[in-house]
Amino acid sequence: MQIFGVDIGGSGIKGAPVDLDRGDLAQERCKVLTPHPATPDGVADGVKQVIDHFGWTGPVGLTFPGVVTGGATVRTAANVDRSWVDTDARALFGSRLGGLPVTVVNDADAAGVAEMQFGAGRGRGGTVILLTFGTGIGSAVFADGVLVPNTELGHLELGGHDAEHKASSKAKEDHDLSWEQWARRVQKYLAHVEMLFSPEVFIIGGGVSRKADKFLHHIEGIKADIVPAQLQNNAGIVGAAMRAAQLS
Repeated sequence: MQIFGVDIGGSGIKGAPVDLDRGDLAQERCKVLTPHPATPDGVADGVKQVIDHFGWTGPVGLTFPGVVTGGATVRTAANVDRSWVDTDARALFGSRLGGLPVTVVNDADAAGVAEMQFGAGRGRGGTVILLTFGTGIGSAVFADGVLVPNTELGHLELGGHDAEHKASSKAKEDHDLSWEQWARRVQKYLAHVEMLFSPEVFIIGGGVSRKADKFLHHIEGIKADIVPAQLQNNAGIVGAAMRAAQLS
């Protein structure tokens, strides 16, 4: 069974048909740059461009980099334009895509669901926390396999700032940090999250999961297991399609 998944990020919009039996992309993904400013209309145009690339005409699952309630309404927009707040994203995308059935879910929640079924979280009990390091820091928290949605742990305070302003991969680039310097910031962040939630495992997702060998060995003093996401940067696409399949 195939469903289309789209992952909307602060820097890129990427999507592909997903083989839900394998938990992997059925075709090579298409990616376009997220417009700046990332307004609802601009992002919707980017999503349509990705969908049209494949000529897709079935259900579509989309992720969004912020809180999404009721499967439709955007409540926060830290890394896209503020005009997203209170937007009915399902109606917006459904209209722009010519009435295709649309599902919208928080981006880290989608990645987490995919990793729990097909990746690094498979078979893991207790508290599992996936953290995606990209333009910001997304989070997905699972208690014995059950998702606690829209946790947004990237906005915990770290050194007087939103954690994602100090420890995201964008922060690494903005401050020209070495992998070791950045890992020390991530370590402080993980220690704070661990103090609050005492997870059995942290799954590190986002684009940096492809480069885990460059920084994970620099992180010390964390009791939880720390593992890279197995689906890497495709987890959001896969999770979005999984969510659409559940609701279609």
